Amino acid sequence: MAIDDKIQTELEAAAFRRLVDHLRGRTDVQNIDLMNLAGFCRNCLSNWLKDAADAKGVAMTKDESREAIYGMPYETWKSLHQAEAKPEQIEAMKKAHSGH
Repeated sequence: MAIDDKIQTELEAAAFRRLVDHLRGRTDVQNIDLMNLAGFCRNCLSNWLKDAADAKGVAMTKDESREAIYGMPYETWKSLHQAEAKPEQIEAMKKAHSGH
């Protein structure tokens, strides 16, 4: 069965929404751990969302893209869920992702 472009986009959007919902539920997983293990984090997703909006000429601020991913203002999420990064986490990120 061939999948047309519209259905493909709908499937991809559904997978993206499921990923975002999953990450919202896993507040125990820190962004630095995601970066160290997978090479991306919630902030990366919000940046990619903003990049897509920019490419389509849709007005979206960085704060709006982050709220779309976090489900709340980023500063609120940080105050509720973000722990201080441990020195070994920071060192691992520097080694693995020197471009971030």
